[in-house]
Amino acid sequence: MIKHPRIVDLSETEPNRRRGGDLRAMLTPATVGSTSGFMGLALIQPGERIGEHYHPYSEEFVYVVQGALEVDLDGETHELRPDQGLLIPIDVRHRFRNVGDVEARMVFHLGPLAPEPRLGHVDTEEPEPSEVIR
Repeated sequence: MIKHPRIVDLSETEPNRRRGGDLRAMLTPATVGSTSGFMGLALIQPGERIGEHYHPYSEEFVYVVQGALEVDLDGETHELRPDQGLLIPIDVRHRFRNVGDVEARMVFHLGPLAPEPRLGHVDTEEPEPSEVIR
């Protein structure tokens, strides 16, 4: 376990496109030894989406840095714009869509951690073929 502060650059992270968009887990138990949650950045191109899912153990905090997003929360659509934050409670189904014409950038943090990484994220829909690895 890492026991000292560590800076992680976005360029050190691997793209994750399994659920749509480009999700970069930056500050995690594996990269920095975090024990209460993890943080990353979602890069979502115009017209892309992150497929619907929920977290059975974690709240998700999001902050929009750039772009225009829509988020569906248990089927209800809301707009998200730069400089807005959102708390997604445990078990709330959610999906993000970039409805603007520039790349959207959204910081996310989930906590507390699930007992095992594979239990922390439950997909409720399959990504569209164009959303999977390009």
